[in-house]
Amino acid sequence: MKLLDHIRIVPDFPKPGINFYDIATLLRHPGAWRETIAKLQDLAEDYQPDLLMGIESRGFLVAAPLALEMGCGFGMVRKKGKLPGQTLSYSYDLEYDSDEIEIQPDLVPAGAKVVIVDDLLATGGTMSAAEKLIHKTGAKVVANLCLIELEGLGGRDKLNAPFASLLKCPA
Repeated sequence: MKLLDHIRIVPDFPKPGINFYDIATLLRHPGAWRETIAKLQDLAEDYQPDLLMGIESRGFLVAAPLALEMGCGFGMVRKKGKLPGQTLSYSYDLEYDSDEIEIQPDLVPAGAKVVIVDDLLATGGTMSAAEKLIHKTGAKVVANLCLIELEGLGGRDKLNAPFASLLKCPA
């Protein structure tokens, strides 16, 4: 099955010149979605993670069912102000701005082997920030996984842990 056939490409969204890779059409197709999770599991299982951390928000859709299949925990990397209780944050620069992400540190045990999961890797800024944030807990990021990698943007070069994706697509 060709997974890219189940992903809708929306041109000029959110702004002109950008192709948006919409995974809603993949999620709608049970067979393609099951195959996606199975292929991601094949990529992740060699790392024997204790915890999968999904990046807000589409990363949650990918990481949660993958964690369930793998029998490991799931946690969330969220934008500032979205998590209750004690949080640990990390600020990072974007091309023309900055952003801040948070996790609940009591849910990321020191020494845990963590795989970070998102739907798409573009410039790598958020995933790199997630790596740094998770390291602040004493956990170890052993890999980064995405459904889609946008080619030519150098995102994987910003990451410290190994990176893998199911699909490589033009930016």
